[in-house]
Parts: sequence; structure tokens; C-alpha cells
Amino acid sequence: MPIEFFVEGDPKPQPRPRAFARKVGNKFVARVYDAGTAENWKSRVADAAKEFRPNQPLDVPLSVRMDFFFARPKSHHHTGKRAGELRRDAPYYHTSRPDLDNLSKAVTDCLKQIGFFKDDALIAVNFVTKNYSDHPGVSVRVIELENNF
Repeated sequence: MPIEFFVEGDPKPQPRPRAFARKVGNKFVARVYDAGTAENWKSRVADAAKEFRPNQPLDVPLSVRMDFFFARPKSHHHTGKRAGELRRDAPYYHTSRPDLDNLSKAVTDCLKQIGFFKDDALIAVNFVTKNYSDHPGVSVRVIELENNF
């Protein structure tokens, strides 16, 4: 049976790790850290997912579908007499940054961290979309897959 939930808010991508070098004595020491730019988004995902988290972390092949919804820019709407109405040529799909893979990585990393599944390597099927909507957020659907023919 699928597990489904929706997280409200502006989707944020998983930030790339940042590196820097610092001189310590007569040597340079490299350090790597994660920027905290997606922490608020990931805490929203965790809060929404906890209610649907299995008793034990899933340890089977999984299918995960994530539909990301971004707020439409003002340019997608009519102005004047028909204010609030969408233009006919307003796009449905969101084709600019952030990247699809970084968006899904933030969600799957968060689900792993709260014990939804043992490892995100268990995800055998991953379907992700980026769309415009009046209700920004992400719709998540997790399905256990049969591991035989």
C-alpha cells in the first residue's frame, strides 16, 4: 500500500558541500561543510513525513514519486480587468533552477535521516516532476516494490 503525503512550502534543493582551505602553522588544511540553506525546508519535510513513517525503516526495493510545485510568477497572470486569471500561454512545467536531482536529494536524504527507510540506495524507481501551482510544496508517494519476477 502506498505511503502518500504533501509538504507545503517553497521547495529547496540539497545544497552542494562547500570546501575551503585554511593555513594552520606552515600547512594548509582542507575542510568540507554543508551549507544550511535547505534546513528549514528539510524540517518541514521531516514534520510532514513523521506521521506516515513506518514502525521500522523500510528495507526493501522502493519506488518514490515526488511532484514539486512552485509558485507561479506574476508574469503568468493577466493584469487589468482579468486580474488573477492565468494567461493562456502560462507554462505548466517549471524548467528553471533548482535542478530536479537536487530537489529530490533533499527530500530523500531527509526521509532517510528520520528513519523512513534504511538507505536511499533502496530507491529503485524514482519519478520526479517540477510544476507550477497556486499551492507550492511537494507531493511524495513511496511504494514498496516486489523483489521477484
